[in-house]
Amino acid sequence: QVQLVESGGGFVQPGGSLRLSCAASGSWFTRFAMGWYRQAPGKQRELVATITSSGTANYPNSVKGRFTISRDNAKNTGYLQMNSLKPEDTAVYYCNAVRIAGPFKEDYWGQGTQVTVSL
Repeated sequence: QVQLVESGGGFVQPGGSLRLSCAASGSWFTRFAMGWYRQAPGKQRELVATITSSGTANYPNSVKGRFTISRDNAKNTGYLQMNSLKPEDTAVYYCNAVRIAGPFKEDYWGQGTQVTVSL
C-alpha cells in the first residue's frame, strides 16, 4: 500500500526551528520526486520545496535560505528542515511524491502535519 506519513510538526516561537519527516511505505519512494507544500487557513496550498529522486532541490523565494529539503533513499524518508521560522509559516504541511512517465502521472500525498509559529 502506497503511503506517506508526515511527522515533526508542532508549536515553535518565531526564530525557532522544526524538522519535518515524511516516511514512505516502501522503496517505490526512491523513484519519485518529493515535495513539501503548505496550506494556511483560508489560503491555497502553496509549494515550499521540491527535490528530485537524485537530490536536486528547489525553493520559492519565500523560504529560500531558511528551509532545506533533503531525502534519505535508504530509509525511504524525506525531510524538511525549517529554520528562522516566522508566524507566516504557520500552516498544515504536506509531503508529496510524484513520478511522471510519459503520459502517466503517479501522485501521492501525506495526511499533513500542523506547524504553528507564535509567541
